[in-house]
Amino acid sequence: MFVRKFVYWVMLSSLLLGLSSCSVVGDIQQAANDTIFGEEIANPPAELEEIKASYNATIDWSLEVGEPHVFDYTPALESGNVYSANSEGEIIKIDSTNGREVWRVSVGEPISGGVGAEGGMILVGSSKGNVYAYDVDGKQLWKSKLSSEILSVPRYFDGAVIVRSNDNHIYGLNAVDGTRKWAYERIVPALSLRSSAGIVVDGGAVYAGFAGGKMVAIRADNGRLLWESNVSQPKGVTEIERISDITSLPVVSGPVVYAVSYQGRVAAVDRTNGRVVWNREISSYSGMRLEDQKLFVSHSLGALYSLDYETGRTFWRQGELSNRKLTTPLPMGSIIAVGDLEGYIHFVSRDDGKFTARIQLNDSPVMSLMPGANASQLIAETRNGTLYAVSVK
Repeated sequence: MFVRKFVYWVMLSSLLLGLSSCSVVGDIQQAANDTIFGEEIANPPAELEEIKASYNATIDWSLEVGEPHVFDYTPALESGNVYSANSEGEIIKIDSTNGREVWRVSVGEPISGGVGAEGGMILVGSSKGNVYAYDVDGKQLWKSKLSSEILSVPRYFDGAVIVRSNDNHIYGLNAVDGTRKWAYERIVPALSLRSSAGIVVDGGAVYAGFAGGKMVAIRADNGRLLWESNVSQPKGVTEIERISDITSLPVVSGPVVYAVSYQGRVAAVDRTNGRVVWNREISSYSGMRLEDQKLFVSHSLGALYSLDYETGRTFWRQGELSNRKLTTPLPMGSIIAVGDLEGYIHFVSRDDGKFTARIQLNDSPVMSLMPGANASQLIAETRNGTLYAVSVK
């Protein structure tokens, strides 16, 4: 356990590291550097240059919901309300139109993962391995004990709550009373990144990424393995160099599921059999999103990519945010939003990757971005425990 935690902090620090090079000139050479994983030296975040904004980003409202401390949180939006959590064990319901707190309840122990809001339930997991289900009025429905702390978002699907614990177990729970229906488990490797990567449920299958660049599909009704795929292969000399974990959510689109690993590859995988359709050398810790046949990927060194979803070919690369520890990108129609470690949200054109707007929420890292109440709004949470609604027009 000590080794895993130590490596986790080492690797988190490495997300802010840059590659050693002499007078790197131009995007072509920098793009090549993005695929090299070897000895690194510490580099500060790239200085932000003035931009010519074509959109105006404004804060609609903000609310202090409580600090996450060492955990990573993603809020949830359901039926006009935002649900958030904090490390003190509180779940907060917020009116998405004005940011006013509707109610706040405590589960009685630290909440360690993001909020799920589906099937008429509000779902959270704790550092003690408990899953809690509440109704939309803040009344506890049930509590279920699992094998380890829960760092990811519990999901509802077809009468079941599906939860991933930090010891590489995935559970299917009865959504009525929280009783266990099935469990899927994998062996925990000696060295792996601690992450809040959870699961995606689509079409009766549960998709999850693991250490060593592995992705699996299991049945949502009974937890049986459908297939396992190698998104990337560990490489390098040392154990740390060979870490190639999938630390972000898979992305499902039609017959294909996409995944990306840290110090590894982004890959498109056939959902029917787990066969890799295409892959390419891109490393990401925070992950990617897909919209209108384009994949948007945050590279672990700070570049933002737009890729063809059929081939992986690069449409454009925004390389001016190096070492800024970018969040998962958020497509918003004609623009793409991404947060960074200094509290900025950057907006770029989905057509060419050029900056279109920028706003600083505070000086704390942006932890997550999600769609807001309308197409021009997003919800952002920063590591100082503040939730923001931001509109860009």
